[in-house]
Amino acid sequence: MALSISAQPAALRRRRRRRTLRTLAFLSPWLIGFTAFFAYPLVSTVYFSFMKYDGFTAPTFTGLRNWSYVLGKYPPFWQGLGNTLWLVVVMVLLRVIFGLGIGLLVTRIKTGVGFFRTVFYLPYLAPPVAATMAFAFLLNPGTGPVNHLLGNLGLPQPGWFTDPSWSKPALTMLAVWGIGDLMVIFMAALLDVSREQYEAAELDGAGGWQRFRYITLPNITPIVLFAVVTGVIQTMQYYTQAIVAGKVASGKIAGAGEQFEPGYPHGSTWTLPQMIYNLGFQRFDTGSACVVAVILFALSMAFTSLLLRRRSGFLQED
Repeated sequence: MALSISAQPAALRRRRRRRTLRTLAFLSPWLIGFTAFFAYPLVSTVYFSFMKYDGFTAPTFTGLRNWSYVLGKYPPFWQGLGNTLWLVVVMVLLRVIFGLGIGLLVTRIKTGVGFFRTVFYLPYLAPPVAATMAFAFLLNPGTGPVNHLLGNLGLPQPGWFTDPSWSKPALTMLAVWGIGDLMVIFMAALLDVSREQYEAAELDGAGGWQRFRYITLPNITPIVLFAVVTGVIQTMQYYTQAIVAGKVASGKIAGAGEQFEPGYPHGSTWTLPQMIYNLGFQRFDTGSACVVAVILFALSMAFTSLLLRRRSGFLQED
């Protein structure tokens, strides 16, 4: 009897050990992926931000020298940070507004909904490089059809991608043009709103704006939050369209051995991801590039945390 009682804790420990190993076995694909593609790169980036490293020789510890250089002695950093934050605020806001507006429009169309849904979604399928080059052609200040049409109407003809004051709005127009992804997401959310709520509101005399404010918007708030959070993360990594537009507008598209300094014109399309590429792969200053990468990651986390906290507070108030 004593042996059986003393053996119970050992058997219990073995069962717990087997349960733990079984759980880890099921989690192992995620754990391996998380470690290899997130944890290790993040730790390595923080480590190299304190090192002098060019990608070829052994890294040497330099303390906060890379940080002081990027934050104090590298003026393009603040310009790139300002451009990135401008794109985050303006581009994400307009994409959400236009995506929601087009989603509302398509859900209310009675005939030809499949045609309009396809027309609005197709631009999203265009490859980023091809779409940017097409926009650079359409918005060419000298030969583009857009400025030609504006001139015929007697309206001002902006320089678009060749004018520092119009380059970011032109990139925003390109982002709003490819709004099909958000349109589909908002359409699914709008179609899921109960029709009984709208009918009850109409019986109470609620107008269109009141129905949108008090019925539609509260029901799709989680989807709006999802669109904003994912939009912020994507825009913080904005790289391809900005650098392609700068290359096309500057006329420096190709050429073996030719190095292009991103940010044309006059640094107006210079973003933090371009800065990471420029420092790390063009100037071989990996330490400074890692500093910018860590700052970019911290900003993305801060924006996401702020948005999620605001959402939690809104729910508690409700």
